[in-house]
Amino acid sequence: MALTALFLSATKLAGIIVTVSIAANAFSFSQYRKKNLRRFNSPIDESSDTLADFSVNGEEENEFFFGLATAPAHVEDRLNDAWLQFAEENPCHKSETTDEPVQADAVIGAAAADGSSHQAPLNRKVSIKKKKPLKVAMEAMIRGLQKFVEDEVEEGQVTASNEDCNHNVAAWHNVPHPEERLRFWSDPDTELKLAKDTGISIFRMGIDWTRIMPLEPVNGVKDAVNYAALERYKWIISRVRSYGMKVMLTLFHHSLPPWAGDYGGWKMEKTVDYFIEFTKLVVNSVSDMVDYWITFNEPHVFCMLTYCAGAWPGGHPDMLEAATSALPTGVFTQAMHWMAIAHSKAYDYIHEQSTLSKKVVGVAHNVSFTRPFGLFDVAAVTLANSLTLFPYVDGICEKLDFIGINYYGQEVISGAGLKLVETDEYSESGRGVYPDGLFRLLIQFHERYKHLKLPFIITENGVSDETDVIRRPYLLEHLLAVYAAMSKGVPVLGYLFWTTSDNWEWADGYGPKFGLVAVDRANGLTRIPRPSYHLFSKVVTTGKITREDRERGWNELQNAAKEKKTRPFYRAVNKHGLMYAGGLDKPIQRPYIERDWRFGHYEMEGLQDPLSRLSRCLLRPFSLKKKRKSKKVDSELVLQPLELSV
Repeated sequence: MALTALFLSATKLAGIIVTVSIAANAFSFSQYRKKNLRRFNSPIDESSDTLADFSVNGEEENEFFFGLATAPAHVEDRLNDAWLQFAEENPCHKSETTDEPVQADAVIGAAAADGSSHQAPLNRKVSIKKKKPLKVAMEAMIRGLQKFVEDEVEEGQVTASNEDCNHNVAAWHNVPHPEERLRFWSDPDTELKLAKDTGISIFRMGIDWTRIMPLEPVNGVKDAVNYAALERYKWIISRVRSYGMKVMLTLFHHSLPPWAGDYGGWKMEKTVDYFIEFTKLVVNSVSDMVDYWITFNEPHVFCMLTYCAGAWPGGHPDMLEAATSALPTGVFTQAMHWMAIAHSKAYDYIHEQSTLSKKVVGVAHNVSFTRPFGLFDVAAVTLANSLTLFPYVDGICEKLDFIGINYYGQEVISGAGLKLVETDEYSESGRGVYPDGLFRLLIQFHERYKHLKLPFIITENGVSDETDVIRRPYLLEHLLAVYAAMSKGVPVLGYLFWTTSDNWEWADGYGPKFGLVAVDRANGLTRIPRPSYHLFSKVVTTGKITREDRERGWNELQNAAKEKKTRPFYRAVNKHGLMYAGGLDKPIQRPYIERDWRFGHYEMEGLQDPLSRLSRCLLRPFSLKKKRKSKKVDSELVLQPLELSV
């Protein structure tokens, strides 16, 4: 009897705990939904022939501008930076081991920076332990949950399988001349002419810290600076201006010098001093030629992937450091603190030294619209937003002339990973397509910082899509989201698309194709403009988005979906639908999705965990809400407001 009573008491207690847990999560979701998923009425008149006209407001000085964006690590040749060294680590060799020394392939020679070949080690039968990373979900990796297993191999043993190679950068070693990137250093005019021919007025580029300071300035700046490189950058900036484009210059765009990575990088206070010395060199050299300054690009993304996940060069976190990275005293907070200090000091120096009457300095802040997959994922979404959405900007907002917004799409969080929702459209690199998210986030940011009267610039927006079928509607729908936000009072100065030509995309290598222009790497980097290049040019030169252009692009995408056509996808997905962190050397194929994700048309499906689905099924007979019929794609584009079913 005593055991029975104890069992019943334990069962009741468990039931109470489960009930309270469900109720707490349901309440959290209701609060999240109220704040982030409220229905809105789009201000876009979809019956009009002209859906948006960016040229109607303001004088010439305040005219809305269009631009294109890039970064040194993506496009510059002859650059022995941390990314090149990172990519050249652990190459796969196809030669079999023998008792005689053999030549390694050319990648090893390039890694040694002298261009020569080097002998591979002798085939000695020595058993060693190697750490082999396990595949983990993307969000788990960001949170420092990457695990290792010890794999016993013989020294000198070489394998050629992709699973054993563990390249740091995917889709890099298997493309022609990867180290050349886009030759922007030796031949900037190819990219600049393509950019100028679209009609843009702003060109965003960067100056690579490693190229200016190839050595740590332990004995002073003078002996560590490459002044010839500084002059070359000055010439490139003058070329940008010669094409009639203004310059937006980024000082730190995910490229930490290798020597800084060796001692801990942004985890150490001295990096602030080194960065300010670099900033002073650049400002003193080109300040009269730069119109907009960006001190840091996506600092929290860099800190997460470098110091928390160890997925980018310069981090090397151990398990304890990674596991505690998000704590108030962890490496993420530590690195973000020093980057905030560095921004403030750089902001002050630019304002002190710039010869231009109007000094415009900001940051490019990455934002994603995150939502929970299931009821018990609300806490994970809240945590992710609390770390990434506002804290960095909050800390520096008094020293900003504008807030740069980098927006690519939405992320659906499920447990410790990012969920691939089969009914959603995705870019090649695994970002969910959701134009409404840009509108919602612009409204949120404006509400938070409007007391400072800070304007916004969309410093990056784009999609990886080799087929160019998704990119055209993606471009137009996100511009409609920007226009809608402006009509609601959000001060947006301009929009920069990422990017001109396909290039090196960080740890994803040359897989995802973000460019308006395709690049034939096997034939001298020949450029082939895509249809989206011409559409972007039309929008830039007219300042308008027409209903006809919108219908044409959308109908082509929907026809491809109905015909069950497929396109490349560079993310592996496990059996639970969670995306792995690493990219793929070769893409899998994913079908186009028949879903209306146009601005103002996206309908949330509700939470998808078993409990939420069951509750909807049970409550459906008692619901008074009528199911809305799906609209056919035709010439009459009628706005459907956002709805969310619990």
